[in-house]
Amino acid sequence: MKNGVELISFFNLALAFIPVAIVIGIFYKWALDFRDAIYAVSRMLFQLLLVGFFLTFIFESENAFVVLGVLALMVVASSWIALRTIKLERQGLIQKALLSIGLGGGFSLFLITLGVLQLEPWYAPRYLIPLAGMSFSQAMNSVSLASERFRAEIDRGAPYVAARGTALRASLIPITNSLFAVGLVSLPGMMTGQILSGVSPLIAVRYQIMVMCMVFGSSGIASALFLVSLKSKTPDAAVEKRAS
Repeated sequence: MKNGVELISFFNLALAFIPVAIVIGIFYKWALDFRDAIYAVSRMLFQLLLVGFFLTFIFESENAFVVLGVLALMVVASSWIALRTIKLERQGLIQKALLSIGLGGGFSLFLITLGVLQLEPWYAPRYLIPLAGMSFSQAMNSVSLASERFRAEIDRGAPYVAARGTALRASLIPITNSLFAVGLVSLPGMMTGQILSGVSPLIAVRYQIMVMCMVFGSSGIASALFLVSLKSKTPDAAVEKRAS
């Protein structure tokens, strides 16, 4: 392969859907809901094609307000998606999720872009938006896991502090596993992309370390903020309020 990113033809890209078709076939053969898998793949295609055109426009605009609007949309969408497993409480918790993901993901993001990368200008969309996607998506996943586990612990009678600790640990399992596996089991997408584009692996490693620190921080801070905000929602908090 030559240095630089090779253009993938549509025919070659179609080959990537063979494993997808096999999995959908397994779902059908085992009498599982294969339509959900088809819908997920179709939605992925639509969203990625749409975002491809959208990002081209954003990268060419070089407008700070456009970039901030995209970041705000990311936070709102990730907050709503994070609470999809607890739909009955979604409306009441959306503000807490917004604040947690916005602060947790935003703090790590801007520390990286302004402190580590020192972007010029600070809103450089080619860097800021992809990194924001990584930061907010990881914060979203952690808040989603934390909310579900916290509710399960409270429902079985655990006190707030115990439920909070269990939920935080559970929410960080995926990113912690990634920290253990990176370099041994997997080469993450950003590092792989840089290596494929001809960047030295030693340079790509620095960027990947930066990303892993960012997403771990985003995940932990967002989950902790969200769980702290739930204290007033717990039964023992109500007891304390009546006692006072």
